[in-house]
Amino acid sequence: ACFGSEIAVVSMLPLFYGETFGLSPAMLGLMAGSFTIMNLVARPAGGLISDRIGRRNVLMACLAIQTAGYALLSQVNVGWGVALAVAVTLCTSVFVQAACGAVYSVVPLIQRRMTGQIAGMAGAYGNVGGVFFLTVLSFVSPMIFFFVIAAVSALAFAAAHFLDEPRGHIVEVDEDGNVQMIAVS
Repeated sequence: ACFGSEIAVVSMLPLFYGETFGLSPAMLGLMAGSFTIMNLVARPAGGLISDRIGRRNVLMACLAIQTAGYALLSQVNVGWGVALAVAVTLCTSVFVQAACGAVYSVVPLIQRRMTGQIAGMAGAYGNVGGVFFLTVLSFVSPMIFFFVIAAVSALAFAAAHFLDEPRGHIVEVDEDGNVQMIAVS
């Protein structure tokens, strides 16, 4: 819902803004790039805040706001004006990127010695999500596309409710058979 939607939205934003507002190609490129530039701050911030106040809570908050943002984007039309549409897009982007950071904060808790592999899988499945959403876009309008992403984000929010965040220490057995206690809070 977060990695995949980011890829899909960045790919389709020029089309969306071009059809909706009839902007120049240079302006369309800048608008699409603005969605990803939020990565510089929002993704690390999502991870940092998750580490500080709780991974599940931050992930759920980001997914909830991301869901609302995509639902709003599904309503954008020429009557909104470019400034309001861009503001909603950028606000949504902040929480999409922060949700990605929150997901990455969970990765080391799955199995520390496989952190790289699991992080790689998280990113790879994000690409699969991007392909899924762009496939949906090939059959529907941009408004329905954003609505589908909002629905998937809502499902991810519901699933995150069941995420069990470890407290205190987790036990891990390394490849030599040694048991290690790892502090997680």
